[in-house]
Amino acid sequence: MAHFPKPSGNNLRVWQAGLLVAILVGWHLASRDQKVAFFMGEPIQVFGRVWSWFMPFGFGESRLFPEGLPGNADIYLHLGTTLLETVLAFGIGTLLGLGVGLWLALASTASAILDPYIKAANAMPRVILAPIFSLWLGLGIWSKVALAVTLVFFIAFFNVYQGVKEVSPVVLANARMLGANQRQLLRTVYLPSATSWVFSSLHTSVGLAFVGAVVGEYLGSARGVGYLILQAEGTFDVNTVFAGIVVLTAFALVLDGIVGKLEKRLMKWQPHSGETEKL
Repeated sequence: MAHFPKPSGNNLRVWQAGLLVAILVGWHLASRDQKVAFFMGEPIQVFGRVWSWFMPFGFGESRLFPEGLPGNADIYLHLGTTLLETVLAFGIGTLLGLGVGLWLALASTASAILDPYIKAANAMPRVILAPIFSLWLGLGIWSKVALAVTLVFFIAFFNVYQGVKEVSPVVLANARMLGANQRQLLRTVYLPSATSWVFSSLHTSVGLAFVGAVVGEYLGSARGVGYLILQAEGTFDVNTVFAGIVVLTAFALVLDGIVGKLEKRLMKWQPHSGETEKL
């Protein structure tokens, strides 16, 4: 009886790639049924859409692409708009969340007064604010940025708030005994304690920034990947819809990877999981 190697650090990427290939092959085989293809699309056609979006040159007719593989390279304006909205929302929402979270974590009176309002705002389904932002800010990028900021803000806020609250009272007492003032406590005790919480929130914030930007484009815009997906849905072009999803997912992973690299660079003092186990 054959024994397959179990996933490990050495062959984990192979297993991950194998799973992706299995999913694509299963999707391709299922899409040979036209009824399935109408609702689920065809992976080869999805690849063709992505190619035509990014490549300025195409190919002629082939067995896989009877109508040829056109090249237009017309997505860069749409993708640039969505990425700009995402980055702006991510930066603004994160900075606002960190600032307000840090303030309320250290100001007990203000925190007690604003607590029910913070909880009410967080409980609100923020997507319903999209028409209001469009009315206030127009159909440009800032209405999409505003919607995405409302999604990112609370992730950063609650993580930094909890991170500051988790500071050990013993550490605070020792720092005060050594003569640390409030500014020194903030720099040497509170911020380092909240840092790991903050970076854990950033990975989630990247995805939510994309969600806010795309949903805003979906509800009203003239450009952006969300706009392309909306146009494709209007013509029942499911392959283009999946192509848009693939592009958004790929760039969301790229931004998440950048955040991960930044986290490793700034969090060198933290022991890795393997080092922790050895200890």
